[in-house]
Amino acid sequence: MTSLLRRGASRKGPSDHVITLIGKPDCHLCEDARAVVAGLAEELGFSWEELDILQDEELYRKYWEQIPVTLVDGRQHDFWRVDPQRLRKALGA
Repeated sequence: MTSLLRRGASRKGPSDHVITLIGKPDCHLCEDARAVVAGLAEELGFSWEELDILQDEELYRKYWEQIPVTLVDGRQHDFWRVDPQRLRKALGA
């Protein structure tokens, strides 16, 4: 890894990532996921957004049976539950 760093590659930290939480209103798992993501965002300093599958047909078709879904930088990371330790690891924290 040091050889990569010497060549100019840098390691991303938590604030270099964007987390997207995909869910819907009145979803208890979504509320739990929101609490985990919001808490980690405050602690680690990353940006996050929340999208409602009821407002987007493509998201609905793709994720309906998996909500809540978390994306890290636009790529699916997890679904149903957010594991704080797994998300920390994905963010390099």
